[in-house]
Amino acid sequence: MNTRFRDRSHAGRELARRLTRYAGRPDVVVMALPRGGVPVAYEVARALEAPLDVLLVRKLGVPGHEELAMGAIASGGVIVLNQDVVRLADITREMIERVAARELEELRRRERAYRDGSPVSEVHGKTVIVIDDGLATGSTMRAAIQALRRRGAERVVVAVPTGSPEVCEEFETEADDVICAATPEPFHSVGLWYDDFSQTTDDEVRDLLERARRGRAGAEEPRR
Repeated sequence: MNTRFRDRSHAGRELARRLTRYAGRPDVVVMALPRGGVPVAYEVARALEAPLDVLLVRKLGVPGHEELAMGAIASGGVIVLNQDVVRLADITREMIERVAARELEELRRRERAYRDGSPVSEVHGKTVIVIDDGLATGSTMRAAIQALRRRGAERVVVAVPTGSPEVCEEFETEADDVICAATPEPFHSVGLWYDDFSQTTDDEVRDLLERARRGRAGAEEPRR
């Protein structure tokens, strides 16, 4: 397939084509990594007729070089560290705790903003398809997988429209199924493979989650 996408919605529709074996199953839940993963996951959840929720994950940036991830933190306090980066950057435990505390505050803010009182989806015993707009280093996705395992997910499926070939291959030993719709090489970055990679806003996330909830409620109403 073409390795470029018009935008995240287009990417979600293309990704859904690779996930048809999960369609219509009552044990499937789609979880999006905000913010960029939500427009992708919305299209997938709609195509699969599955519930959509968010799994909050925040990158832990190296102090002074925040674009470099030394790990990630996920809902429930799960922290995953990139030990190579921690060692090479001479990161102390105190530095990790300070950055993690700051990102945990932002994670909690987003939980309140996105859910608006809605309960967290139950994943115990479920097949969870966890979606982002792409895989570069994989640090946030690793934290997401560990968080879902702790919450008792039966199977974890990693699904992205585009990703680094090496990182997608690495996840084959960490997830139960891995769907990387496109693995262009050289990869460089996720945004390179989108015509429109503008930032997804909090309002857009809330809107898509609400639309997904309304859609599910309508689908579950008994016919008269």
